[in-house]
Amino acid sequence: MTSFLLKFDLFEDIRDDLYIVEKEIEKFVQTPSALLTETSSHLLLAGGKRLRPAFALLAGKFHNYSLAKLLPLAIALETIHMATLVHDDVVDASLTRRGKPTVKAQWGDRISLHTGDYLFSKSLVLISEYSDKRISSVLAKVSVQMCQGEIQQLATAYSIDQTIRDYFYKINRKTALLISASCQLGAIAVGAPDSLVKSLSKYGHFLGMAFQITDDILDMTADELELGKPIGSDIRQGIITLPAIQALKKHGHQSRLAELLQKKEKTEEEIQEAIELIKHTGGIEYSFSIARKYLEKAKKELNNLPPVSCRETFEMMADFIYARSY
Repeated sequence: MTSFLLKFDLFEDIRDDLYIVEKEIEKFVQTPSALLTETSSHLLLAGGKRLRPAFALLAGKFHNYSLAKLLPLAIALETIHMATLVHDDVVDASLTRRGKPTVKAQWGDRISLHTGDYLFSKSLVLISEYSDKRISSVLAKVSVQMCQGEIQQLATAYSIDQTIRDYFYKINRKTALLISASCQLGAIAVGAPDSLVKSLSKYGHFLGMAFQITDDILDMTADELELGKPIGSDIRQGIITLPAIQALKKHGHQSRLAELLQKKEKTEEEIQEAIELIKHTGGIEYSFSIARKYLEKAKKELNNLPPVSCRETFEMMADFIYARSY
């Protein structure tokens, strides 16, 4: 299935190669087990932005571009991401993603967990084929930190004592690290110089932070049909995101908002009430301002890169993330 970014040619420079990546991922998730093939293909066929492989390919455009060198990395980055989504849906008890039933909803927790483990393990086998050990080393470290971020999120569920610093710790590990690694490793795979690798890594970090912040905003503001899942999911699961943290500063820890956020069983009316309280106190606007600052930093980092056509694409990507509605 073609993704949003392919449809609208935001990644025009790599459109044909992204199509090849998509077809190779479809082959990659085929297994001797009919059940495992079906579950592995399920999320892939639901679509997605394919950001991580796209970033790896674009990063490679800054040096000696070679799809052959980048293809295993691009496949692995997307399947690692898919594995985390399958696991997240189990942890979050999510029944829909991108408007379709999750693997959990279709096959249950046990099959979902094994599917995620399989995708993750198979992607690491693919990465091990690279002679430059920085690629496997970076992905191994990122995988560890992603797990740390998820554990921290679970440990602090329903807690209103979280700070903005705590929030940044989690979203860096949850989202920004893998996007940063996608940019960094795409450059490494084509033998780019260290200075270029470093700038792309920083760009990916800043962009990834902004991406997760806007994702958390959309959880409270998006149209459910566009978002592909119910709004208010974070509040429902006790995940305290930046808009809520900022709103709590004004409401206080003895407020109605604090009561709602700490409540483990909430009605849909209470979830909507919490969202309205957050909106009323400027939590959404504040979060947008922080996302904008990260995107400005990302764009500034691009000044250190060669003025090739894909640099403009990276600038457009920052604008897309700020303006996206899903």
